Amino acid sequence: MKKWLSMVALILVGVACAARAQTGTIRIVIAFPPGGPVDFVARVLAEGLAKDLNASIIVDNRPGANGGIAAQFVAKSAPDGNTLWLTSAGAAVMNPSLYENLTYDMQRDFAPVSLVVNNVEVLVVNPTNPARNAADLVAYSKQRIDALAIASSGVGSMPHLAMELMADASKANLLHVPYKGAAPAITDVMGNQVVGFFGDIPGLIGFIRGGKLKPLGIAAPKRHPLLPDVPTLDEQGIHGVESNNWYALFAPAKTPPARIALLNQAVRHALTTEPYRSRLVESGAEPLPGSPDELAALVKSDTARWGKIIHDKKIKGE
Repeated sequence: MKKWLSMVALILVGVACAARAQTGTIRIVIAFPPGGPVDFVARVLAEGLAKDLNASIIVDNRPGANGGIAAQFVAKSAPDGNTLWLTSAGAAVMNPSLYENLTYDMQRDFAPVSLVVNNVEVLVVNPTNPARNAADLVAYSKQRIDALAIASSGVGSMPHLAMELMADASKANLLHVPYKGAAPAITDVMGNQVVGFFGDIPGLIGFIRGGKLKPLGIAAPKRHPLLPDVPTLDEQGIHGVESNNWYALFAPAKTPPARIALLNQAVRHALTTEPYRSRLVESGAEPLPGSPDELAALVKSDTARWGKIIHDKKIKGE
């Protein structure tokens, strides 16, 4: 950490001039189609970086292979800091345990730039569901012979693992129903085809505000500012279900440290500057930039945490 801070101190003297002098194009690659939460964050970040770095920023949507197509594209790109990968936690820390023959390696192929935002999971149901909170839903599930169908955005996804953690913590009688993405899962909750869904608050807040979904509990240590009346699962006696689906920025391995430092400083500035910060906060995301070392440590710890759950549950990626 001291080494990193010393390097940053030397670089910051020339950051403003270097940023203004830079021209050209920077590509932010994401593994999701346009219109979703990751795409939204990428486009807000792109606006901030474009101004700071005096560069044209392109958001390049490359969905497929559970993040593998986007990851491999960036991993094979020139290590000049002009091709970056903005990914959610799943592709970075869950895929290594879900897939035996993953086409990329987080340690070998990528250089951490910065954490961008943190998102917490919220459990939602159809508004007609009589449950007032998650504890009610758990109690109801235990009275049934048939398990309650809880949707996820896919096998091994954050919503899936959040559901597994809640089932273990509460002994709820739940059935996992995987979908190919969050959108069809949300649609079926609203249509009462499945009972509930864990999802990122930015992807659900519009439906909650519109009265199309009812939130029952937050899978985080504290309540969310956009949903202050929704208790955490911990408050409801359901412990250990904290699920943070963070988004972070990576560059190809061997990108020069000076370039990483410049990008990191630009990310920090964008995420603490208006209107970029407020746009993210209003969506339900928490801007949370940090150092490359902090991101590297997060990847290591979350890979171990989610990997243990995946192995214990014998979950295999599809």
